[in-house]
Amino acid sequence: MTDQPDLQGSNRPQDASVVSLSEYRQSRDPAPVTFHRRELDAILRIYGRMVGEGEWKDYSIDHLKDRAVFCVFKRSGEMPLFRIEKNPKLAAKQGAYSVINTNGMILKRGHELPQVLKVFDKALKLID
Repeated sequence: MTDQPDLQGSNRPQDASVVSLSEYRQSRDPAPVTFHRRELDAILRIYGRMVGEGEWKDYSIDHLKDRAVFCVFKRSGEMPLFRIEKNPKLAAKQGAYSVINTNGMILKRGHELPQVLKVFDKALKLID
């Protein structure tokens, strides 16, 4: 008796089968799209500034199969004032990032998140 496996027989279990890699990938549920740490840091920096100014009060984050969404609220029981979305399917076209208002109008879209977030920068006004 030895602790060595029997080399004469097959090492494969009887119920094993060969599956195509492409079939396996299609059968798996895709991982949800998420914001990376640097992206979330840039968004939360803007959020913190706006909370400090008293304009925003609450937020939510959704990680869906096709996109990630950061919603900003004036009050938690209302519709979001703005949605910051990351949609990787649009990365090669208009850009993966967009800022959308309550009415669904896209305020800004682009390939780089810091550029898209500039929509929240206030324009300087001349005071008489």
